[in-house]
Amino acid sequence: MSEKTDRRCFLARGIAGAAGVGAATWSIEENILQGAMKTGTAKPDSARKRSVSIDPSSLPTGRIGKVTLSRLILGGNLIGGWAHSRDLMYASKLFREYNTESKIFETLELAQACGINTIQIDPRCWEPIEKYNESRTNRIQTMVCVPLIEDKTKMRDEIRKQVDRGATLVYSHGGVTDSFMMRGGSIDVIAQMVDLIKAEGVPAGVGGHSLNMPIACEKHKVDPDFYMKTFHSDRYWSATPEDHRKEYDWMRRNPNDHNANNDSMWCNNPEETAAFMETVKRPWVAFKVMAAGAIMPQIAFSYAYRHGADFVVAGMFDFQVEPDVKTAISCLQKLDRRKRPWYG
Repeated sequence: MSEKTDRRCFLARGIAGAAGVGAATWSIEENILQGAMKTGTAKPDSARKRSVSIDPSSLPTGRIGKVTLSRLILGGNLIGGWAHSRDLMYASKLFREYNTESKIFETLELAQACGINTIQIDPRCWEPIEKYNESRTNRIQTMVCVPLIEDKTKMRDEIRKQVDRGATLVYSHGGVTDSFMMRGGSIDVIAQMVDLIKAEGVPAGVGGHSLNMPIACEKHKVDPDFYMKTFHSDRYWSATPEDHRKEYDWMRRNPNDHNANNDSMWCNNPEETAAFMETVKRPWVAFKVMAAGAIMPQIAFSYAYRHGADFVVAGMFDFQVEPDVKTAISCLQKLDRRKRPWYG
């Protein structure tokens, strides 16, 4: 068997043919690790050097303002260790332990080798990204979130700090925007943030999980260069039952109510979201498209692109980068029934 055989396909066949019930219940990631241990490829980060079987130019790109972005963008939550893991309490620490600085560098190298040219990050993730870019001529672009701040001077200072560190695009943090809107914050603060970002010469976005965000921005003629809006199907096991969904419920844990959102859903109304975004004539960057790992990339990417997303953000470990890029390329090549024009 060729070493270049897609690992997910290999593992699927291996699991099917394995003896014993236990082997069939292992996760894909567990089987990848076991396979690496058996073949001797599980080496320290510094000793690993990988090649990819993808022409980086085969991953389509689009534009936001003057910035060219790959249609698939690397998500930064796995680097920061902010895991949406339902009731698995150890996941965030596991992600931080796994993603050492050298592992982050390896992941970024793989992403760029496969055609991904942008990573979405929280400002708290800057240090390894800065180190990576300082040591390379081919730098990875950064899409950086900032909190909403009512004080104009403080807001400007925060934006300038991110641009000075190398932010290619800046947008409002989705959770902070949700909290701001839930508390009845003024849309003028969001408009002010957009204007301040544009004044720094980079594309300005507004992020959020709630559909209320783009609806309010369009209604009040806020003029961002793009929206960062969660988008995923609700056809997965842990999705909140439809009659129990409440606006902003993703911001509250409800451990005593199994029917409530327990860190398990970030787009309560995907059909309404797709329908509204059809009316929006500016780029839409979709995130949480796999519902934080509950939906397979093959289904998630196709669903997002087909229903109007112009770009998709996906968190990926190093061993997921190449197969996920192949999946995105395949989905984009086979795309049909997309009603929304491409913006960007």
